[in-house]
Amino acid sequence: MKTIGLLGGMSWESSLEYYRAMNQAVKERLGGLHSAKILMNSLEFQELRDLMCAGDWDAIGDRLGAAAGVLERAGADLMVIGTNTMHKVADRVAGGVSVPLIHIADATAEEARRRGFSKVALLGTVFTMEDDFYVGRLESLGFEVLVPEAGDRRIVDRVIFEELCKGSFLDGSRAEFLRIIDALAARGAEAVILGCTEIGLLVRPGDTDVPTLDTCLIHARKAVDAALS
Repeated sequence: MKTIGLLGGMSWESSLEYYRAMNQAVKERLGGLHSAKILMNSLEFQELRDLMCAGDWDAIGDRLGAAAGVLERAGADLMVIGTNTMHKVADRVAGGVSVPLIHIADATAEEARRRGFSKVALLGTVFTMEDDFYVGRLESLGFEVLVPEAGDRRIVDRVIFEELCKGSFLDGSRAEFLRIIDALAARGAEAVILGCTEIGLLVRPGDTDVPTLDTCLIHARKAVDAALS
């Protein structure tokens, strides 16, 4: 079994789910007392959030690249950035290590294709929904991508940073997310990508009839596939 290097803490709420999902996947695959070999470097999220708000993505890339280097030197055989938004600097991270980086959008696209979807909706931070690093990557892989209208994008972003990343999962916010998902389905979305690793803690598959793609779980399982290959 290879050792997974996890860049975590962004937020630590979803890092917990990564750890759980990776170990659950290994248990399902190998049984017994088997568990995942994981090295995690948990970053201080407020510092990164401040840099995000300042638009200093170069500094973010430097910090995540350095953190990935620590994991590689500690023995990580592959790398996972445990958040969607920070894949904006994925190329910087990948370029600074010699081990493979499992990209969350690639893993999600693979799962969407396996399930027969070609027109998908994307929920996430404003960076994920509006910048090209995520939508453009999905489009280059053959998907048509829908995002919420501008006002709803602001609602999703606010809930992520002011509630979900702080461990607050409110019924009112769940209702707003479900309303937004229904609106995207009405525009033709065949499935919705929960493109922030905390959203799956708020919106569960049974909450909506629209198929959901939980990027945290998909990414974690893809890392385990690579670790056991």
